[in-house]
Amino acid sequence: MGHRVLAVCVVTFALTLGAVSCRSAPATHQGKVVAVGAGTLTMTDTAGANQHTHNVDSTAAIICEGKPCGLNELKAGDLVTVTTDTKEGRTLATRIEARKALS
Repeated sequence: MGHRVLAVCVVTFALTLGAVSCRSAPATHQGKVVAVGAGTLTMTDTAGANQHTHNVDSTAAIICEGKPCGLNELKAGDLVTVTTDTKEGRTLATRIEARKALS
């Protein structure tokens, strides 16, 4: 009986540890804005390649030139740092920091 209890405890611990390690940590990357849409941000990497689109969390912090702003204030060519996180199985942009590209 004692061995079964120990085995159940070990399996429970391993499953719990696995669940914790499967959570994704927020990831940050930089690039350039291509376009914004209703709840989306399309961007490239800093070299202008690898175009991809993020769904933007409705509670995302969006910062333009150090001040809070709206998603629709981002313009093509703006440089952005995007933080993504997984919520309810979906990867979402949770923070966007933008600045104007130097001309």
